[in-house]
Amino acid sequence: MKKAFFAAFLAIFLFISSSPTYAAQNQIKVDGVTITSDVKPEMKNKRAMVPLRVMSESLGASVEWSDSEVILAKSEMKVKLAVNRSIAEKNGKKMLLDVKPYTKNNRIYVPLRFIAEAFGCNVNYSNFAVTVDTKPLFINGVQVKALQQEYHMFMGGVVQQVHGNAYNETIYNIFAKNIGKKVEAPANYSWSFSIDTPGSYYKNAQYDFLDQKGKSLARFDIYSLISPVPSELSTEYPEILIHDVSKDEWYLFNDTTRKSINQLMDTTGKNGFLKIISNTVV
Repeated sequence: MKKAFFAAFLAIFLFISSSPTYAAQNQIKVDGVTITSDVKPEMKNKRAMVPLRVMSESLGASVEWSDSEVILAKSEMKVKLAVNRSIAEKNGKKMLLDVKPYTKNNRIYVPLRFIAEAFGCNVNYSNFAVTVDTKPLFINGVQVKALQQEYHMFMGGVVQQVHGNAYNETIYNIFAKNIGKKVEAPANYSWSFSIDTPGSYYKNAQYDFLDQKGKSLARFDIYSLISPVPSELSTEYPEILIHDVSKDEWYLFNDTTRKSINQLMDTTGKNGFLKIISNTVV
């Protein structure tokens, strides 16, 4: 009797633990990274429902509100959703959702498969997890494994890597689309501050897109003008420059774009895609 009961219990446990319902309640992985969120995914009508913002950001999509609609955008794709509405739009084409988006614990939940597949991702269920695979970024035909950012402070520096295809693609496209007019290299530029020479630039950060072996496929360094005293001496110099190190070419850049990249880096950390390689800041 005990053996029969144990066998039945084991069979039920194995069935539940291997089902999409049980898996979705445990964790969701995007490109092998477990999504970090203060609310858990859940099941509704046999569909995995996930927090909208963290999931969309992990797929490289921006999230904006317009009236009562949520607009998700990435490259040429735009998706519109609304809470308690079963009709969504994908690039203007109306689509029927199996489960309406809803609000819970001040978060909007949306169907995982719809969101992932709308942005060209594959969804698979396995034991204890739902895995989402996004399209990898290729530079000159070589696949990017990670984006490495390095920045320095007065006492030490930080090296950290982003391991998420969607984030890496988004940041790479920001660089590509916002590089301005080509200019000559400044006379003075480094990690150090120097206010003695007008036109000196300080390196804010460097970004390396690494291949599978850790070799840099492309590198961009962002520099800010160091304003001397009096500030009138620096009016003829651009405020922000970017150095395409791979090509050894300099271009105008802008502070708004620099801040947007910093904000994205913060988001990767918040959502679990950022790994600190070294931190010598004291």
